Amino acid sequence: MYRKAPRIARILTCAVAAPALLVMAGCSSDSGSGSGSGSDGGTKKDQSAAAKQTPSAAPTVAPAKFAKLPDVCKAVTKDTVGELVPQAEEPGGTADKSSDPEIRRGCSWKGLDDKGVKGSQYHYLTYLLQRFESNLVLGNGEKRADQELAKQVTKVKGKDGAKDSRTNPVSGIGDAASMTSYQARESGTDFQHAVVVARTGNVVVTLDYNGSGYSGAKLPDSADLMKGAQKAAKEVVASIAAANK
Repeated sequence: MYRKAPRIARILTCAVAAPALLVMAGCSSDSGSGSGSGSDGGTKKDQSAAAKQTPSAAPTVAPAKFAKLPDVCKAVTKDTVGELVPQAEEPGGTADKSSDPEIRRGCSWKGLDDKGVKGSQYHYLTYLLQRFESNLVLGNGEKRADQELAKQVTKVKGKDGAKDSRTNPVSGIGDAASMTSYQARESGTDFQHAVVVARTGNVVVTLDYNGSGYSGAKLPDSADLMKGAQKAAKEVVASIAAANK
């Protein structure tokens, strides 16, 4: 009996210890599994975070076609000026004063051609060039110029006091163009106008060729004014391309 007691004690000790070892082994196994799962999850999270932090490509806009404007009073040849504005007061033209001549320039000529007993013919030629740069917010230069083209055409068509106004598209002048012909009374005198609004690349050209008759002379012929306006507009458009070569 004294011999059996130690043996029974050892058996009970082992029986109690075995579940504890199993529990410890189980905990150790779970911990290892959890650690491995946590490691994989952490890697995926890190990759996802890194992907979100990768900078996206910066937004861009196509550069404008033309970077500069021509010498504005030389955009129409001397011969054309002499033909359209006989007896011009300033043969070299009068340049508009602009706060930003790289973006906006204009020039004009005026002259009174005395016809003696047949009266006198007054002619006035003026044009304005506006260049639009590409902008991330406002769009590329061509798009902005298109918007200005539409704006100017609407403005010419809606001129106060205009009579017999007619607007039609014109081909062969830049990328897009229209012509408006109308009569208007200005400072007590009747004038006949031919206005060409054209876009070439990112530049808009608004050209007005008009005239009046004095001392019994009739108004200039509408067809002649329109022909002259188109000729001058084509030269202006060509000068823009030449200035950017």
